[in-house]
Amino acid sequence: MHPIVTAVACSPMHGFSKPVVSAIMLLKGLGVEGDAHMGVTVKHRSRVRADPTQPNLRQVHLIHGELHDELQLAGFNVAEGTMGENITTRGIDLLGLPRGARLCFGAKAIVEITGLRNPCSQLDNYQKGLTAAVLGRHPDGSLMRRAGIMGIVIEGGRVSAGDEIRVVLPDLPHLPLERV
Repeated sequence: MHPIVTAVACSPMHGFSKPVVSAIMLLKGLGVEGDAHMGVTVKHRSRVRADPTQPNLRQVHLIHGELHDELQLAGFNVAEGTMGENITTRGIDLLGLPRGARLCFGAKAIVEITGLRNPCSQLDNYQKGLTAAVLGRHPDGSLMRRAGIMGIVIEGGRVSAGDEIRVVLPDLPHLPLERV
């Protein structure tokens, strides 16, 4: 199976879930057109309070649909967009990508991966226990964040369900994803 986009979502309001839409437009250097997190500088409310001038490394949020499957089997009511992602994928190990990997969507849109989404209390506000369900431990005991990845828009373009995803890896050495 080729990696594909299964859904796209966008919301102009800060909130937990985003409604699924037929297509989103990625804007170079800004993010998802019309989304609350669009912009050159950080838009995540807690990060704005800390330093509103820091660069926005969280312009696009991606989650692999396989995570939704796993969470549904564990009894959680999640689907595309409910965890706040802009792009839901299938057939690609998003969490295994290195920092700087580029995901090419459709004819020209490109998102460069900046790091991992840090699960926050909004997950438990949505459904009790969801935060713990997307956290784990690596064999070395370090924290494993599984709530998706974040990226910046390198090249704008339209993205919709059914688009194939092409992965372009950065030069070696590959750096692991960290919290952004």
